Amino acid sequence: MPPAGQCLLWLGLVLASVCASLESAAPSNSTTGPLNVLLIIVDDLRPSLGCYGDKAIRSPNIDQLASRSLLFQNAFAQQAVCAPSRVSFLTGRRPDTTRLYDFNSYWRIHAGNFSTIPQYFKENGYVTMSVGKVFHPGISSNYSDDSPYSWSFPPYHPSSEKYENTKTCRGPDGQLHANLLCPVDVADVPEGTLPDKQSTEQAIRLLEKMKTSASPFFLAVGYHKPHIPFRYPKEFQKLYPLENITLAPDPQVPAGLPPVAYNPWMDIRQREDVQALNLSVPYGPIPVDFQRKIRQSYFASVSYLDTQVGHLLSALDDLQLTNSTIIAFASDHGWALGEHGEWAKYSNFDVATRVPLMFYVPGRTAPLPEAGEELFPYIDPFDSVLESMEPGRRVMDLVELLSLSPTLAGLAGLHVPPRCPVPSFHVQLCREGQNLGKHFQLQDLGEDPHLRGNPRESIAYSQYPRPADYPQWNSDKPSLKDIKVMGYSIRTIDYRYTVWVGFDPREFLANFSDVHAGELYFVDSDPLQDHNMYNDSQGRDLLQSLMP
Repeated sequence: MPPAGQCLLWLGLVLASVCASLESAAPSNSTTGPLNVLLIIVDDLRPSLGCYGDKAIRSPNIDQLASRSLLFQNAFAQQAVCAPSRVSFLTGRRPDTTRLYDFNSYWRIHAGNFSTIPQYFKENGYVTMSVGKVFHPGISSNYSDDSPYSWSFPPYHPSSEKYENTKTCRGPDGQLHANLLCPVDVADVPEGTLPDKQSTEQAIRLLEKMKTSASPFFLAVGYHKPHIPFRYPKEFQKLYPLENITLAPDPQVPAGLPPVAYNPWMDIRQREDVQALNLSVPYGPIPVDFQRKIRQSYFASVSYLDTQVGHLLSALDDLQLTNSTIIAFASDHGWALGEHGEWAKYSNFDVATRVPLMFYVPGRTAPLPEAGEELFPYIDPFDSVLESMEPGRRVMDLVELLSLSPTLAGLAGLHVPPRCPVPSFHVQLCREGQNLGKHFQLQDLGEDPHLRGNPRESIAYSQYPRPADYPQWNSDKPSLKDIKVMGYSIRTIDYRYTVWVGFDPREFLANFSDVHAGELYFVDSDPLQDHNMYNDSQGRDLLQSLMP
């Protein structure tokens, strides 16, 4: 049985061969010197943003960035959990290559001495800096955020980060709790600040220092919100009155969903306010009034995040760096807000794997700012009237977060690392994702429709491990030794197909002849993915047509 990574490669050979002829190196820089890079990574952010069509969300600063950017409408993470996703897109390798499906190993020791995006920029003369949650802290980044390989200086973590999961949430009883819902008075919390505010302030300080540097910079800024707990300044609740909060359009667990595909959101259940609800395990459900409160707090956290992004980009303007800095904005994965009866990530559903992804490139996705012109003036989400802003240009093709690595290299004018061979554990520098540079070239070619890729030829892979065929206490985050089943998803513009197969964690082998369950959703007629057609005659016909 070939390694799981080889099986994934085989599944995409036909479509990949079509795309390969279209893929080319990214365009040359539009400024005289090397372009800087500002990489903004957000935790647990689904595309609940104005620029992605969600008009109920107040995200004016991110929407403003989108209006100057190339926005990818259908971008997907490779595994919907923090550490595996971040290691995957920061190394440009799939989880089956990094061999990280949990939080408990360091890829350089466990899989191979793979280069990272910041390491590659550092080796090419860039000053590389990390602020906040970029790599997942802990074993998965060697307790050092992959220093000194990836960073020119020790990474910065906000001092108030240590209070995120402590009893800092004041409940209706007036006491402090470790709650899921945690709107706070910032003046009353420890240190009088919050982690994302500190990260913004530190990132701005670093930009000020780099303003006069002779070397180009690569600055990665990782924001925590809207990751749980929903700990944010309480005034943001006012943007989302509870009476205006709608529920998920499909709050029930689908009848045809295989039990192995369901995540029981165990980390949510550990919060004191959720424990008080005395919910049944594993399927809940959560009372409707509390569902509205969860959604309210998620949306409020997104608007709070938006203000931090706004302050950061406004500082870039003030320092006159917008004409020499590429800005990439992405999330590590999505988050379910009651869809399919789920309240977390930890699955292969689109709500867990689909992410925002956009790139601003000076002079290419937007005209270069003239002297004194601001491209990113700060916008207050509390303004009563907000101007509607459309993305600069949308790309409908399905893409993967793996593409961050080669795309940023190409946009900055660096040599794009070569495609990885199979296997590639012995290769330090290569990439398994596509270079998205062709999408930036289209603007220079008069939008010739013959040069566009066909969205129907694009494909994205995701995967998720399970310890058993039925939901249990560790279904969301199984340790490597406990993984018995792996769910591999193929997402095309027309369907999502997932096969749950036996997995050997000692050999990192997926047994595709040991099928435990399957899912097939026709997303045109079933965009919410509520009707599993895997065992339906129409589904069987499609699956047979895909077989070689």
